[in-house]
Amino acid sequence: MQVQTTVSPRLRIMRVLLLALAVIGLLFGMWAGLIRLGWGSLPPLRPMLPALHGPLMAGGFLGVLIGLERAVGTGKRWAYAGPALVALGVAASLAGLQVGVGPAFITAGSLVVTLVLAGLVRLQPALFTVTMALGGLAWVIGNALWWLGWPLPVAALWWMGFLVLTIAGERLELSRMLKLSAWSERIFVGATVLLIGGLVVSAIAYAAGMAISGLAFLVVALWLLRYDIARRRIKAGGQARFTALALISGYVWLAVGALLLVRFAGVTAGPQYDAALHSIFLGFVFAMIFAHAPIVFPAVLHIPLVFSNRFYIPLVLLHISLLLRVGGDLLGWWDARLWGGLLNVIVILAFLGITVTSLRPRAVQPPLLTPKPAPR
Repeated sequence: MQVQTTVSPRLRIMRVLLLALAVIGLLFGMWAGLIRLGWGSLPPLRPMLPALHGPLMAGGFLGVLIGLERAVGTGKRWAYAGPALVALGVAASLAGLQVGVGPAFITAGSLVVTLVLAGLVRLQPALFTVTMALGGLAWVIGNALWWLGWPLPVAALWWMGFLVLTIAGERLELSRMLKLSAWSERIFVGATVLLIGGLVVSAIAYAAGMAISGLAFLVVALWLLRYDIARRRIKAGGQARFTALALISGYVWLAVGALLLVRFAGVTAGPQYDAALHSIFLGFVFAMIFAHAPIVFPAVLHIPLVFSNRFYIPLVLLHISLLLRVGGDLLGWWDARLWGGLLNVIVILAFLGITVTSLRPRAVQPPLLTPKPAPR
């Protein structure tokens, strides 16, 4: 991600504020998720909060975060309107304003982010920019469906497509240095077309669209495991190795979630639905966040980060807690599902704490004094 070398105080405040709003969206989203999971003793805080778990995570956190990253990358000030509108929509939804106000703002914000991505296609026509733009379009459509009152599982499938296409596009960009074969690119294009087709079908025949989308996600996961540059970075050591391992682990979860979508195509609620969605939204997406946060946070905040092996602790615990949750879902083991979900939240909070405490603000350097000429 290209960033400006100099950042004005006002722009830095805007970035910090938007990043803080994304984290607030994450906190509210996780709280809502725990209530929906079965931790009924937790206060709902806001009447609409439990019903907003999906929109808060997909838009209020991930949408604002991705929109902010794109705005920083382009360096265009108008691009910040995207994540700002999404954050405003989340606030309106939490405040309980008239039905449709919050989703309307979120849809408008996602449209701005997609326009930013479309601008990248115009500047650099390439498969990876087109893929990310299609991801943005999927987000807009998913938000619009939610706004218009379509069933939330249909919108959630489009949100899933948004995240998978956005991440796959970014990874494809980095894999260009490997000089991919024409055959590998054809497979990627085929998976993308299949995914778009599955999403469109889901709006007409949900079960069939879910199965087709799951098959497309599986092809994308296998493609990333085979062709992504992460495999070649494991031996690099340090932060590069951590990033590579986090990415590969996320691709495995994407494959697991894809198989579950195909196996349980048509479900809209319950443990099987929970297992399929969170294998992708938690296992895949948050593994990507863990991998990129040590890069994105310093770029957005313009503050250096010191990497340490502490970052491995939440990464390992994320997968253990998710195995507990998904295993509980599939085996009907309620306690494992319940505690696995709670551990998911604790692990994410621990990762945020490690990331923030690893930031090292630059010390203010005193002005250099011009030495006086030596007396002759």
